[in-house]
Amino acid sequence: MNILQPGPGVGGHCIAVDPWFIVASAPDDTPLIRTARNVNDQKMHHVIARATELVEAHPGARIACLGLAFKANIDDFRESPARFVAARIAKKFGDRVSVVEPYTSQLPVEFTDTGATLIDLDTALETCDLLITLVDHDVFRVVPLAERVGKVVYDTRGIWPDQPDVVAAGERLRMVG
Repeated sequence: MNILQPGPGVGGHCIAVDPWFIVASAPDDTPLIRTARNVNDQKMHHVIARATELVEAHPGARIACLGLAFKANIDDFRESPARFVAARIAKKFGDRVSVVEPYTSQLPVEFTDTGATLIDLDTALETCDLLITLVDHDVFRVVPLAERVGKVVYDTRGIWPDQPDVVAAGERLRMVG
């Protein structure tokens, strides 16, 4: 299994945190570790910027952020880049944002007062115009192309390679319509 897959950042309670302990204990001997963590930490901000540009290019579009966990098929949101990205998008775009996370029954505290709602995947596919894939949960992977027709898709996990490409904001985005 290849664990090195591109996405909106690195999360979890080990990989996202432990390297900083190593850097703190030997700062002069760990420039590569520091650089790697800085690059991964900045990836979240890159994804937020690209998602923001895409949302602003589609005024009034309903947005679905797919996933909050730090990796696929778990209910652990610790140090999750997906959670960070979705919360920032919710704070900026409010009640236009829905979150789909099959491994929880309520949104985390940072979504309070944003207007964002937790919905199921079927509802997102029926009501949202823009899909931002942040976690590669199996339930997201199996959504057929026919159910994504007419949606603008920002696929940060590469789970839908059959989605026709559109270039926007200098990055490959996916859209059918």
